[in-house]
Amino acid sequence: MIRVFGTGTGEPLGPGARAALDGATLVVGARRHLDGAALPERAGRVVLGPLAPALDRIGEHFDEDGARVVVLASGDPGFFGIVRALAERFGPAALDVRPGAPSIAVAFARLGVPWDDAVVVSAHGRDPRTAVNVCFAHPKVAVLTGPGAGPAELAAGLLYRCEERTLVVATALGDPVHERVERLTPREAAARDWPDPVSVVLCLDESRMLSPVRTVAGAATGPAGWALDEAEFEHRDSMITKFEVRALALARLGPRTGDLVWDIGAGSGSVAVECARLGAAAVAVEKTADGVERIRANAAAHGVYVRAVRGAAPTVLSDLADPDAVFIGGGGSELPAIVTACARRARRAVVVTVAALDRVPQVRSALTAAGFAPEGVLLQSSRLAPLPGEVTRLAAANPVFLLWGTRPAVRASEGATQ
Repeated sequence: MIRVFGTGTGEPLGPGARAALDGATLVVGARRHLDGAALPERAGRVVLGPLAPALDRIGEHFDEDGARVVVLASGDPGFFGIVRALAERFGPAALDVRPGAPSIAVAFARLGVPWDDAVVVSAHGRDPRTAVNVCFAHPKVAVLTGPGAGPAELAAGLLYRCEERTLVVATALGDPVHERVERLTPREAAARDWPDPVSVVLCLDESRMLSPVRTVAGAATGPAGWALDEAEFEHRDSMITKFEVRALALARLGPRTGDLVWDIGAGSGSVAVECARLGAAAVAVEKTADGVERIRANAAAHGVYVRAVRGAAPTVLSDLADPDAVFIGGGGSELPAIVTACARRARRAVVVTVAALDRVPQVRSALTAAGFAPEGVLLQSSRLAPLPGEVTRLAAANPVFLLWGTRPAVRASEGATQ
């Protein structure tokens, strides 16, 4: 049996953990856990660094007669912790897990804020861009930090994107001498050097962080529907992506939590708002001042955050972080250059709507040149419309070409964990 005890957030080791350590033949944990545990001299020690060698040592020792392995970990080791690796290697039946208080729970407790609606993301050993995008998109996020993905890196990713967020940096939680819980702006956090051990970073939109009573924990369960009617958005002179077109565009964009989506030539921002409702971080680019205000109003009306950027593509795109997917709903004579600029930087997909037939080969060529496999359809729809006398007619909408490109390597791995 491998006994796993959560510690490191202020609770002293209980009698069960103390007895297990006294009889242990091998103890595994971070250096701070081992130094604070008063281990018996006869017990072997493994200081956690790279995980594979530690698992190999546990496996070698576990096969010996009389082996008693104890693993010390922070908080709840079953929550983004070592229990996953141990269970995969040795099987759940070989583990006896006794969790402590998760560092996230302790951090929110210090603030007096509930966390059943928080989105939790681990940046430990991972590309921090996913954590940044989650912080961008959601009003209450807890980030488990790691080397190269601490408060400064998260804050730098948020600068100029959503500076109205508050970062709460919880350092050395549970340490009666060194614990600190600090509220900072992204700009303040990015300018600091952060020594270990930072326990967790909370990213809060304090105007929206107290949601209504929840039934399901974590991020909102998602909208009940999408491809909303045009009447759900403020728009000018019907300059809005129609819901039939938006439905297929969303299917090809595939917006999800952790993604960043651009909406270029956004107009009303309907596509950006729908992507945000589905959990993605969204940036809407619009060249008119009244359009930018309209986008912000539509995002607020639907309870999501969309960063509205005023400027003309492709020039303004150089200031934006690389997207996972891009929707292009406008562009005029600059459309080929816009598609080229977006396709060079999109990680997964580019979706384009055009009304003019002569734009289709231009868009396909730009997608192909950037390494995408272009596809497309001509969408023609007719909506039911009432006539006097309680009869109904079909009202035809203008046909629209919907073109898209997906990187072949990404297509083959769709559904894989980021």
